[in-house]
Amino acid sequence: MAKLKQLEDYREEIDQCVKCGCCRAHCPAFGAVKHEGRVARGKIALADALLKGDVEMEERFLLDMSQCLLCGSCYSQCPNKVPTEEIVAATRLKIAEKKGLSTFGKGVATVLKHQGLMDFGAKAGGKLSSLLFKKLPEDSGMQLRFPAPFVTKDRTLPPITAKPFRDRHPEFIEGEKDKPTVLFFTGCGINYMYPESGDAMIRALKFLGINIIIPKDQNCCGLPAVSAGAAETVETLAEKNQKVFAKHNYDYIVTACASCNSGLKNVYPGMGDEFADYPEKVKDIFVFLVEQGFADKLDELPKAAQRIKVTYHDPCHLRNHGVTKEPRAILKALPQVEYVEMENAGSCCGLGGTYSVYHYDTAKQIGAKKANFINESGAELVATDCPGCIMQLQDSINHAGGKQKILHILDLVADALPD
Repeated sequence: MAKLKQLEDYREEIDQCVKCGCCRAHCPAFGAVKHEGRVARGKIALADALLKGDVEMEERFLLDMSQCLLCGSCYSQCPNKVPTEEIVAATRLKIAEKKGLSTFGKGVATVLKHQGLMDFGAKAGGKLSSLLFKKLPEDSGMQLRFPAPFVTKDRTLPPITAKPFRDRHPEFIEGEKDKPTVLFFTGCGINYMYPESGDAMIRALKFLGINIIIPKDQNCCGLPAVSAGAAETVETLAEKNQKVFAKHNYDYIVTACASCNSGLKNVYPGMGDEFADYPEKVKDIFVFLVEQGFADKLDELPKAAQRIKVTYHDPCHLRNHGVTKEPRAILKALPQVEYVEMENAGSCCGLGGTYSVYHYDTAKQIGAKKANFINESGAELVATDCPGCIMQLQDSINHAGGKQKILHILDLVADALPD
C-alpha cells in the first residue's frame, strides 16, 4: 500500500542542516516578508523542535509552516542538499494528523479523491463561466464577478472548459509500429483549463509517429494534496493511478505539467516498491521530444520572415530536477520564435500549490518581481511548461499592467507544425 514518508523518517536530513543561511537569498517567501521563520533553516529548526517535543502547534508555528511554496529553491543552493520542501510537507502531514485539515484542505481532499466530482464541477463551471466570470481584455484571463470563498476577486483565472481534454480524444491514438508508445498523464490543468495545450501535444507526438495512450480513468497526481497536508488523499490517488497505468502497455509516461512530473517522478517512488521504475519511466514532454530528435526536425522547417520574441520561465518542479535545457532547445528551434533569456528565469512564480490561496498578498509580491524580469526581457510572449505557472504568471503580468501573454510551449509548437 502506498504510504508517504513521515516527519520522523527525515531525522537524518534534518540533522544535516547546519543553519549556514545560504537558503535566505533564494527563498521567495523570505524575500517577500523578511522573517526568519519563513526561510528554510527556520523551518528546519521548527521541524526539529517539533520532533523533540520542544514546540507546540501554536498559531505562529502553523503560520510559519504554511509560509512555504515547496519550490525547492533552498535545496538547489543548500551545500548539504537538505530537502526542506519534503520536510515541510511532512510537517504539514503531522499538523493535519494532530489538528485536522483546514476547511480549504478538506475541500481539496474531497474533490481530488472523486474524479466524477471534479468532472461535474469543471463541466458545470465551464457552462456557467459567462455568469460567474468577466472576461479581461486581450485574452489575458477572467475574473470572478462575485466574491467567493478562498478566491480573491481581483485574481486572474483561466476559463474552465465545458469539455475536458480527455473527453476530446480517444483512449488510444495509433502511430507507427516501430515508434514508442507513451501514456499521456494529462494532469488537472490541461484536462480542465488548458485543453488546447494538450491538443498541441497530441499534434507534436503524431508528427513523430508516436503511439499515444490517454487513460480516461486517470486521476490527479495528488501534489495539491501534498501541499495541503492531506496524506490519505495523496496515497489514495497514487494507488488509483498505479492501477490505471498497470492496465496499459507503454514505454513511457509523459507529462506536460511540471507539478505532475514531480508528483509521479519524485513523490510516488518514495511511497512504495510498486513505483520503483517511475523515475525512469516518467518523462517531461520536452525531454521526450528532444530524445526523439524533435528539435532537429524543427530546425529543418523554414524560418519565418518575422519572428516573435519569446522568453522562458523555469517551473520549480522541473528546474529542481535538472530539466532546463530541453524546453529551451525546443523554443530555440521553433521557426517563428526569436528566443530571449530573461534574468532569474528560474525564480519561483509565487503559486506554490495551495500557498497562493492562503497567502495571496505574498504570492502577488513574489509574482511582481517575476513580472519585472519578464518586462525587462523585452519578450512579447512568455512560454513555460506548467499550467499552474501559466495561471500565476498571467495574474502577475495583469497586476503589473503588462501586455505579455503567458502560454505553454506546446502552443507555440503546434503553431509551427505543418497542417
